[in-house]
Amino acid sequence: MDAPAAPPAAAATGATVPLVAVVGATATGKSDLAIDLAERLGGEVVNADALQLYRGMDIGTAKVTAQERRGIAHHLLDVLEVTEEASVSAFQRDARAAVAGIRSRGRVPILVGGSGLYVRAALDEIEFPPTDPEVRARLEERAQREGAEALHRQLRDTDPEAARTIGSHDTRRIVRALEVGELTGRPFTAFLPRPHHHDPSTVQLGLRLDRPLLHERIRARVHRMVEQGLLEEIRTLRARGLDEGRTARRAIGYEQGLAVLDGTLSCEQAIEDTIAGTRRLVRKQDTWFRRDQRVRWLPADAGAGLVERALAQIAAAAAMSSAPPS
Repeated sequence: MDAPAAPPAAAATGATVPLVAVVGATATGKSDLAIDLAERLGGEVVNADALQLYRGMDIGTAKVTAQERRGIAHHLLDVLEVTEEASVSAFQRDARAAVAGIRSRGRVPILVGGSGLYVRAALDEIEFPPTDPEVRARLEERAQREGAEALHRQLRDTDPEAARTIGSHDTRRIVRALEVGELTGRPFTAFLPRPHHHDPSTVQLGLRLDRPLLHERIRARVHRMVEQGLLEEIRTLRARGLDEGRTARRAIGYEQGLAVLDGTLSCEQAIEDTIAGTRRLVRKQDTWFRRDQRVRWLPADAGAGLVERALAQIAAAAAMSSAPPS
């Protein structure tokens, strides 16, 4: 974590903003906007990109460098080894602790990332149910022996609402729903996310970009990553156990790079596969964030005017939250 920069004499909006979130698809410029806002508002940045939690996964995740952070404190970067599995429930705990710490210093927390569930975990009322490896293993063994449909019939009896939303062949989700029911005595649907901010003064800013331009940015970014030494980064991470990491080794770009090192993909094929995988990710991110009606969208290609637009949206949201009910 970097040392906090000194806050400016006055926040640009003239109002206290407890929590700002910058969300949107990969390659839209979220990190740059978050740093700009932190400079203007006297803030600190909290990472909500699942892969940027990992130490050493720098080039392939477009992680901001120490120089690019401009002295702004960044939290929840480089907190996991590549052999560890990222946990959204642990992230929720750590992100909220980081936000509380930033507030205690009289500064503005700015959450930034494109990992939809991680953003929701930090911002919304989401309770994560417990898990038990023995219970899960027993249910998975039953699914193999009896078939997913048999477990789905049990789910229809014990948790009909969950059964209606989970397909009869979706073994993973059926097992999880039964596991939750057995461990908590509560229906699986009781733990689904609700669109209600944990902090009612939260302001979500989304960056959007026309798809053709975004595709151009993605292609240029992937080629730039290769030029910056992505393969060497992956080789170094492999020596630290990347192959054993359930989450890290499957990351877009890293999975392809491992294949290059193994000789099963050419560098050219890996580049194209990474571009295609990133485009698929962008479609998922768009779907995730655009269905959230609370996001205030801004054009990512607004240039120098983007920060002013963002500050105006923050000020408008602050005014709305402080206005007396009609």
